[in-house]
Amino acid sequence: MRKLYLLLLLMSLAFTVTVNAQKRADYFPQSQLITTGVYYYPEHWDSTQWERDFRNMAAMGFEFTHFAEFAWAQLEPKEGKYDFAWLDKALALAAKYNLKVIMCTSTCTPPVWLVRKHPSILLLDENGVREDHGSRQAASFSSNYYRQYSLKMVAELAKHYGKDSRIVGWQIDNEPTSYFDYNPDAQQRFRDWLKNRYGTIDALNKTWGTSFWSQTYSDFSEINIPEHKQWGMNLNQRLDHYRFVASETSSFLDDQAREIKKYASPRQWITSNYIPSYGCGYIGASKELDFLTYTRYMVYGEDQGVGPKGYRLGDPYRIAMSNDFFRPLSPYYGVMELQPGQVNWGRINPQPLPGAVRLWLWHQFAGGSKLVCTYRYRAPLTGYEQYHYGIVGTDGVTPTTGGLEYQKFIQEVNLLRKDYTLGTKLPSGYLARKTAILFNHENIWGMDMNKQTDQWNSLGHISKYYNTLKSFGAPVDFIVDSSDFLKYPVLIAPAYQQIDKALIDKLTSYVKAGGNLVLTCRTGHKDHEMHLWEAKFAAPIYDLIGSEIESFDLPMPQSQDSVLMDNKTYAWKTWGELLKPLPGTEVWATYQGEFYAGKPAVITRKLGKGTVTYVGVDSNKGLLEKEVLKKLYNRLNIPVENYPEGVTVEYRDGFGIGVNYGDKKYQLNIPDDAQILIGTKELPTAGVAVWKLK
Repeated sequence: MRKLYLLLLLMSLAFTVTVNAQKRADYFPQSQLITTGVYYYPEHWDSTQWERDFRNMAAMGFEFTHFAEFAWAQLEPKEGKYDFAWLDKALALAAKYNLKVIMCTSTCTPPVWLVRKHPSILLLDENGVREDHGSRQAASFSSNYYRQYSLKMVAELAKHYGKDSRIVGWQIDNEPTSYFDYNPDAQQRFRDWLKNRYGTIDALNKTWGTSFWSQTYSDFSEINIPEHKQWGMNLNQRLDHYRFVASETSSFLDDQAREIKKYASPRQWITSNYIPSYGCGYIGASKELDFLTYTRYMVYGEDQGVGPKGYRLGDPYRIAMSNDFFRPLSPYYGVMELQPGQVNWGRINPQPLPGAVRLWLWHQFAGGSKLVCTYRYRAPLTGYEQYHYGIVGTDGVTPTTGGLEYQKFIQEVNLLRKDYTLGTKLPSGYLARKTAILFNHENIWGMDMNKQTDQWNSLGHISKYYNTLKSFGAPVDFIVDSSDFLKYPVLIAPAYQQIDKALIDKLTSYVKAGGNLVLTCRTGHKDHEMHLWEAKFAAPIYDLIGSEIESFDLPMPQSQDSVLMDNKTYAWKTWGELLKPLPGTEVWATYQGEFYAGKPAVITRKLGKGTVTYVGVDSNKGLLEKEVLKKLYNRLNIPVENYPEGVTVEYRDGFGIGVNYGDKKYQLNIPDDAQILIGTKELPTAGVAVWKLK
């Protein structure tokens, strides 16, 4: 009987796993490729216009809409008094036109009755200035009252809509971020968090190094949130505060998700929409979400882009990097806000180039996105976001340029759906150059708190490697320490400052098994608590890289130096490490012109079946980094492309997708037997081409 019981239990567990896997797969059927939606705010418009708007929305091809993101005051006009009648009416009208709905929790805009009753829910900065009612995202995730009232409202919303088949999913909060709050609740929660982390005050003192500058604590109650603007604040105290606020964000989302799951159908998914902030620490940390989505705006007055008019298309790597960062963190990802045209909140708000919106849509699709949504359907007439474009203009009916480009994208996706074939293999050359970038946000925190030179740019350094990989046409994943390294022929860990023995051992095993590792300057200097090693500088990585690191130099900006590699020189002025290779390590580049002229700057070695390359210098424009990777991939017989800046080619679901942010036409090398479904081999500025693989 016991054996029979165990057998039945195992069968039950297997069934549960199968059902859950099926449930997840059914969120976004593979043959659908992607689903497209648009934000709508029924509370902003006369209810007599709602049906017209949903009818027109559906006629343009949109498949879902998005409700209640900022509507707490309408959902709970008085404490404990809920009004869902208006939302029920809007939901019924959307369903009449076959529009599914994403329901949002309105926690980023608490109502005035709550703010006035409990003003301490509003953020208090380190200068003693408190936020006030009238904007959004002014409340603190560390406020106990805010959490309490938020969860009450979320529970009522979930009770009302959790079993409604017209609701496909839930978005929690809006663009959640980390808040530095100095209210009493935040102070106490930080102390509690520290006590939970360290257990004893002695352990905290040891980790924080409080013997320095007479900082020793005798009790957790003596510790305050650090004043980040105050010169000389304890770096570990600041590091732990970064960790704490990230935890507050992720736990706030998890609390809401758990509340929704008490009442919601398992067919309804739960997500949140993050602004891609690569050093934030909370993206991917909320374990109760089913998948992640991001927000992306491309044109808002930045000078980034290719050529003099590039600002109208935006940075060609912004969407690509978001795709490659979010995809590995989640079973799948989506884009919850993608710019429909001109915005109102930038430094300068230029019109995007005609075709730009469609370009961005295809670019996010190329990375594997399962849903895309735009903010918003109707251009607002009042409020802070006047002049912000929508899918239709201020008359409520006339499609904008961006609206028409969304419509065209939807039509083109429908064309692809007809040509979709399950199981089509991606090109072998594309898969052969699949590369991972090992990333940990705490390295960003550690380096940015203690730069040593104001010329250092942590994300800029990573981008020099990332941008090169995209020019190679390489599929890229941003991965974490716990990932399976062996899935990737090449693994790059740029400026991985904080490391431990377990990770060094894992990297060593990866290389010995045949992996090819690239490490760069600032790697291995400290442990995970930002302590320098009680050993030679960066000593724990010497056996891995096949070299000692004698010292490092940080020249003045006006005294930039150069590095020589294969008879070409590359300028640098940021960070340079002087390497002392061990026997068997090959030198690829040396310093020129300084008192350490001739010292190695780039080295490589074989280790087991693989290789380790160490780039000890940060070049000015990333040209050295590109040549190092080009030489490495050539030695490894990994085929690479040579796409110019602005051109990206990716593959998914049996389709190739090419996009061009550049200011010149580009001739794509599409196989003769491929069927071009959208565009041509000649890719103009803002152009898109999609072809089906055989």
